[in-house]
Amino acid sequence: MRILFTTANQGSMFQPMVPLAWALRTAGHEVVVATQPDFVEEVTQAGLTAVPAGRQVDPRRLLVAMQVTEDMLEEAREGLHPPYDAVEDPSSADWESMLTGYVDDVERCRYEIFSMIGGLVEFAKSWQPDLVIWEPFTYAGAIAAKACGAAHARLLFGADVYGRAREIFRGFGQAEDPLAKWFASYGRKYGFDFTEDLITGDFTIDPMPASLQCEADLNYLHMRNVPYGGVAIAPWWLEIKPEKPRVALTMGLTATGHFAGYTIDIQDVLDALADLDVELYATVPEDEQEKLRSIPENALLMPYIPLHALASTCSVAINHAGVGTLSTFALHGVPQLTLPYHFDEPLIGRRFAATGAGLNMHGIPIDADTIRANVLRLLEEPSFTEGAARLRDEMHALPTPNQLVGELEALTVKHRGGAS
Repeated sequence: MRILFTTANQGSMFQPMVPLAWALRTAGHEVVVATQPDFVEEVTQAGLTAVPAGRQVDPRRLLVAMQVTEDMLEEAREGLHPPYDAVEDPSSADWESMLTGYVDDVERCRYEIFSMIGGLVEFAKSWQPDLVIWEPFTYAGAIAAKACGAAHARLLFGADVYGRAREIFRGFGQAEDPLAKWFASYGRKYGFDFTEDLITGDFTIDPMPASLQCEADLNYLHMRNVPYGGVAIAPWWLEIKPEKPRVALTMGLTATGHFAGYTIDIQDVLDALADLDVELYATVPEDEQEKLRSIPENALLMPYIPLHALASTCSVAINHAGVGTLSTFALHGVPQLTLPYHFDEPLIGRRFAATGAGLNMHGIPIDADTIRANVLRLLEEPSFTEGAARLRDEMHALPTPNQLVGELEALTVKHRGGAS
């Protein structure tokens, strides 16, 4: 088969695709990844073939174009915004609020993926993929699939708030539908009718365990998360067994890249953990390190370290509940303290804490002393280690990307009407 992956120009969206793309390629299928021009190097560094589609849209220019203010960034840190916040409590969902949210979502789509659509459709019609796999923000993949008659699937990189919110919105039974109207305009251009799969895919590939996910009434294929974080060199000294409990502190790249800094004071956290008998390994960008007054003797700061190499050596991890980070530590049964700050992270942090695998600090005052107290709990209370082991086992029970290939092949043939 020919399989086309398509993604926006962000690592957190692309990286979950890589292990599945490898699995399909090594099974003998032709695989290419279409993305915005300035992201093609990230794709080729992953050992995959890239296809540039459209022109580049800088995320920072996107924020300016959409008149995103500092107040709006602070609101984003609070968690899900309309229409997706309906997922938190469907019983209190409000149609007017969801409608406004979808109007805003269409505007975001126009800014983020409009530039990709024409080039991607042209490529898809020429290359004729059997299957298009797209992440939830790149609806251009669904449009291209419809335009060339391919089967298509979403590949999630987090909680399926998109599918669940859509289910709630449709449940109101109202005719006005901004997303459907937007897709229908491309249908008229490229020769297809609007159908709901343009928003949720023919099927959905989900790399999260059920205990962390919020699902809609859709066809899901479950897959084990296989960590991939891009080009990386693992320091040799990570292989040396630590003499003391090792604690990882990593708050992701989005906070400093798009959200103007962390929601915690790194210096205060380092100082609060300075007297603990642990090895503290923290990933902190160099420009953030320059703001620090001092580094405790028990701490080692690095701009980046491959988390899959670090996770297996850790006793506790402190992080932002980003799915890639959280899943990497969870696969190794590491208890975690989550400090969410964006979109679905508060939801995932709460679900993670509910498994008993760690603690979550969102919606409560976050101060360094409380972080210290919670780290001690994770180190000393066996229940968290036991909960982390249960979550690890749940994740390891999911099919690997290689084991999913046969099912993808069968579903692709089914959705294309039996033609191979």
